[in-house]
Formats: sequence, C-alpha cells, structure tokens
Amino acid sequence: MNKKNYCVIMAGGIGSRFWPMSRTAFPKQFHDILGVGRTLLQMTYDRFLPVCPTENILVVTNERYKSLVLEQLPGLKPEQVLCEPYMRNTAPCVAYAAFWIAEREPDANIIVAPSDHLILKDDEFRNIIDISIRQAKASGHLVTLGIKPTRPDTGYGYIQWADVKNDIDEKVKKVKTFTEKPDLELAKDFLDSGDFYWNSGIFIWTLNSILNAFELYLPEMFRSFSEGQGVYGTDGEKAFINAIYPACDNISIDYGIMEKAKNVNVVLSDFGWSDLGTWGSLHTHLAHDSHQNGIVGKNVVLYNCADNVVNIPNDKLAVLHGLNGYIVVDTENILLVCKKEDEQKIKQFVNDVKISKGESWT
Repeated sequence: MNKKNYCVIMAGGIGSRFWPMSRTAFPKQFHDILGVGRTLLQMTYDRFLPVCPTENILVVTNERYKSLVLEQLPGLKPEQVLCEPYMRNTAPCVAYAAFWIAEREPDANIIVAPSDHLILKDDEFRNIIDISIRQAKASGHLVTLGIKPTRPDTGYGYIQWADVKNDIDEKVKKVKTFTEKPDLELAKDFLDSGDFYWNSGIFIWTLNSILNAFELYLPEMFRSFSEGQGVYGTDGEKAFINAIYPACDNISIDYGIMEKAKNVNVVLSDFGWSDLGTWGSLHTHLAHDSHQNGIVGKNVVLYNCADNVVNIPNDKLAVLHGLNGYIVVDTENILLVCKKEDEQKIKQFVNDVKISKGESWT
C-alpha cells in the first residue's frame, strides 16, 4: 500500500431518483439499498481500504450529513469529513479536497469516487486503480475510468477513445471526446462502434496535475481555494470554506475540467460497475425470483407478478397481485408505485410533492 495514495469519496448528493427511500434528510448513500448489511457509503469505504491508509480517506459531504458519515464510518476522524455548506456540484468538492491534501502530502496520488456506485469485481477494480495510478504518475495526465457498455443506455455519459500505444498498459487509451447522455439512436451508434465507453465518474490524478488543471481551466475557483493555504486542517477551515463556497461556480469536474483538458486518458474497465442511479438500475443487481422480481424485504408475498422491483421494510407485510414491470417502494410514511418505464418521472414527482405537500416529504 502506497502511503501517498489518497481517496476522496464524494457523498453530498441527495439521490432524488431513489425517492422515497432517498430523501434530503437521509440520502441513498447512507442506505443499505441492496439489502446486504452495508450501506453504499460503507461499501465504497471498504473498497478503498486496501488501496490507501485509513487516515488518507476523505469524505466530502454536506455539513448536515457529517454525523451520519462518522456514525457509519467510525474509522474516520472528524477532520477527515470535509463539509460543504452548499451544494455546488463536483468541481468545488474536488478542489476543496485537493487543497486539503496539499497541506499534508505534496506528492499525493488521488482517487476521486462517488459514494453510491456498485462494483462487483473488487480484485479487478483494484488492478485498474493500480494501472491508473501508474499512468497518472508517469505521464502527469488526468485519468478517468471507462466502463465497457452492455446496452445503448441514454442515462450515461460516453467517452470515445483512440487506440494509441501506451507503455503502462494496453487498457490505457487517449480520450478523443466526451458526450453527455446521448439520445437512443446515437447511443446505439456508440455501442456498435466499439470505441465508446461509459463515463464512470471515477478519476485518478496526481495532486500537481489536478491543481494545474484547476489553475488553467477554472482559475477563479483555483484562486479562491488557494487563499486558504495554511488554513486547511486548522480551526479556521470551516469559516474559510463557508465564506468562499457561495461564490463557487455550480459546475461538475467533468464539464469544468475533463472535457476541456488535452491530457486525459481513459482506462478501459470491466469490473461489474453500476452507478445505481435509478430503481431500474438497482433491479438488475438484485436477486430475482423465477418471474424476474427483485425484492428487498423479508415479508413480501407476490401473486401473478413479474419484472418488478420491490422494496418493503422488514417489519411490514406486503401482498402484491397482478403487477408487471412496476417499482413498489414503501417507507415509514411514503408509498411509491410507479411503472419502471416511467422512472425518469420520479424527479418530477419529488418536485411536485415539494410544492404541493412541503419539503418535509422530500
């Protein structure tokens, strides 16, 4: 294990497409959505323990979730939870973590990963991370992980790669283009071409490389966080971050840097990945009964039901009859019944509920 390896887990999202289980007060990364006894955040943390020392794992989240993070990850010290006062997308999150790390290890290798992804092949994942770190160190390039697509999915961004010889590993390719969430016909073309992979949203770089990229492509953000040098990790950190965050652009690291940078590599990967962005994507990873129903809950009885995803609390009995292709989610005080094919409407449902019933329901 390299003591210069750092992991930044991004855990500040609300996950509204997983409503009503995922809500503002308790988002999906803090839930055991798969019914395996570990939350998505805990599974992500576990995945990186063999990669970097525990003291080098940071979680960046909204300040309202700090106690949840520390409760679920008792191995972390409070200072390893970096608290954002406002939601400003992933670029400020990455900048905050990079400048925090710079105070401790100027030669750091950094892995940035969302807190709510599923990875089934841990050994292969660690192999890909090792390749990525070696490439980032050797070239000074920004590295992203591309996932071999299995279907023409319109919910993912795509990375087109060029087959340029690489001395580190044949899986490392040069990035040609990024394309955000194409329509179905374009997604089919991407799948047929063979040189487009899904954008996983997992990044690897050296500290110097990412700081140089911020200075070049997001100079105002770079200057704002630079003013805190000497403050990170001290009692003055919270006041400084609270002061600069309102002015930070609400921009993703993909759009702000990765799509603009010329020195980007993608490592072609196949380690059983899913971003678990929707109930439908969860359905593919649950154990199925003989009629393709994916069920979380100990007391669910189905009659004449097929191709459903059902999530019911263990202390509740649910009897369902005649449902085909539905999402059924029951929480303490909300019930959702929705066709799987209409799951993209859930975000609209959440907005409508917020307006008509109040924010406490969302």
